[in-house]
Amino acid sequence: MKDQIFEALQGNVIQSILHEAHYNPTNNYLRNTLEGNSFKVDSNISPKLHGIFNDVKTTLGFEEAVDFYVTSDAQLNAFAVSRNDENEPHIININSSLLNLMSDNELRFIIGHEMGHLISRNADLLKLIYFIFPPNTELPGMLQHKIRLWKQLSELTADRYGFLVCPDVPVCVSAFFKLASGVDLQRVDLNIEAFINDNDKRLEYFKSDKGINLASHPVNLIRVKAIQLFSKVEDFKPEAANQLTTEQLAGEMAGLLSILEKIKESEIDYLFTHFIAAAGILLSGSDENYNEHEIESILQELSEFVIFPKFFMDKLIETGKVMEIFNDSIRKILEISPSARETMLYYLVRIALSDQKIADNEIGFIFEVGTNAFGYSRTEVAQIFANTIQQRFIPAIQSLS
Repeated sequence: MKDQIFEALQGNVIQSILHEAHYNPTNNYLRNTLEGNSFKVDSNISPKLHGIFNDVKTTLGFEEAVDFYVTSDAQLNAFAVSRNDENEPHIININSSLLNLMSDNELRFIIGHEMGHLISRNADLLKLIYFIFPPNTELPGMLQHKIRLWKQLSELTADRYGFLVCPDVPVCVSAFFKLASGVDLQRVDLNIEAFINDNDKRLEYFKSDKGINLASHPVNLIRVKAIQLFSKVEDFKPEAANQLTTEQLAGEMAGLLSILEKIKESEIDYLFTHFIAAAGILLSGSDENYNEHEIESILQELSEFVIFPKFFMDKLIETGKVMEIFNDSIRKILEISPSARETMLYYLVRIALSDQKIADNEIGFIFEVGTNAFGYSRTEVAQIFANTIQQRFIPAIQSLS
């Protein structure tokens, strides 16, 4: 997914341009701010803390230069920023509140996590995204969901690097607990083993399609479970109980990742996903000429409901039951919300107009569905069609050349 996003953003081209332009205002500003206001961890000034940072770096075999900072901030947070130039060091910053709350081993896990972002080069892609789409910029729907999922997956990847540094599940879990609650374990007399067991029960809420998470980080329930699974991989820890092969790990993780892939959670959203895909396939093929503009329009509509719309469409076509799915989704949607018929009819008309042509077969298909499935009169269908044409139809330039 990282490569797909990078290529979609034309990362190689843009990074080359930025390098030629010596464009790095964010890094310069951040480094100047940290140098001027934060505590830079140095082996002479703070040998113990610097030793922890350096031990993590050595354990992970990361040889590139990194500057470590501690910033006075009440927010429980840490971050990594990749360098702009090979001659510069990367940056890892730990907020003071986080440093004060974590034990040395928990801190190793946190630092390993942040260094994981540098090793996996996820920090590079994040910087590219923020250049093209600065904070508070509205992203296209499909790209927005893809980036959100990638961010969550990159956090799980970084957690694995943290675990490699601190291969102790209870310690990693206690770090998650402190990040979530902001309190020390002794303050609440936390039973880590009971907390881990309860995690599985609470995770069922999300697995049952009731929970949804659209934040940049996966919920701690998923992170805890992912660390548990990773700790049992036979290639990594042969003595672990209930060992998992890498294939079994992938299967277990697929179940967790399906939670992260959810965008919508209601039954009618599920039905609309199938209606949009099936209707788009039937309509775009009704003129026996699948047009890339029509397909693009269908995928754009689908991207509001699923993260991988093309994959979803392809799987639906493979069933060989597109018409059956189309009719079934209409029937069930109308049972839940009869007023949705207008939304569905407008969608069909928009797809028909997306290639800047109005084909006779498409008109016939829409009138048939509008009258038979939605219960409109032909006049009502024609009025909706006319209204949409007036608002959206633009003739193709080729037809005027």
